[in-house]
Amino acid sequence: MKKILIVEDDLSIAELQRDYLELAGFEVIIATDGVEGLNEVKENKYDLIILDVMLPKIDGFSILKSMQEYKDIPVLMVSAKKEEIDKIRGLSLGADDYITKPFSPGELVARVKTHLQNYERLKSKFRDKQKNNNIVIRGLELRKDYRQVFINGVEVNLAQKEFELLLYLVENPNRVFGREELFERIWGLEAIGDNATVTVHIRRIREKIESNPSEPQYIETLWGVGYRLRV
Repeated sequence: MKKILIVEDDLSIAELQRDYLELAGFEVIIATDGVEGLNEVKENKYDLIILDVMLPKIDGFSILKSMQEYKDIPVLMVSAKKEEIDKIRGLSLGADDYITKPFSPGELVARVKTHLQNYERLKSKFRDKQKNNNIVIRGLELRKDYRQVFINGVEVNLAQKEFELLLYLVENPNRVFGREELFERIWGLEAIGDNATVTVHIRRIREKIESNPSEPQYIETLWGVGYRLRV
């Protein structure tokens, strides 16, 4: 049974989310402030985290930033704040999705299932024995089985979705993809979400792998068309 952590200071909302998720077959734990939530993340194993932005003691962004150092878990951020800058900030820190309140419990369950399926599919893909699990393009190296990325021999840390997106582009070199297609391929949410997410993740990847992100040597932008990984 998949185990989910809900970090939400409004207990009535958290309990409603828990009830729907438990009906869908998940085990759910609730933390009602940032400190409790961060301790749960550090001390226990979870398959997915539903993380509110506005929390007592430690906010959701700070928790997400701390998680980057030692955890690779799908994170769905939840907030009543509708400003685009908050969404961009959450995605830039490694969140896999950003849901704005109010939303239906059914939508939450659908998103949780989709992200877990995508994550399991990726892990299964890497577990399969392959003849060559490393891809090298000039100074860029992806070690697929270990989910590692190196630039000129120096390892760089990518969040889960950043790695998936880069891997997909690397495995399809010189092919141009539109934002909508990349969003559907990586996030698997054809009818849910915002494909501007792709733009945010591309920018974050460039910041980590390009010597000059404003003049990228790997991921090119074809204005009005999309992106491609140039070899």
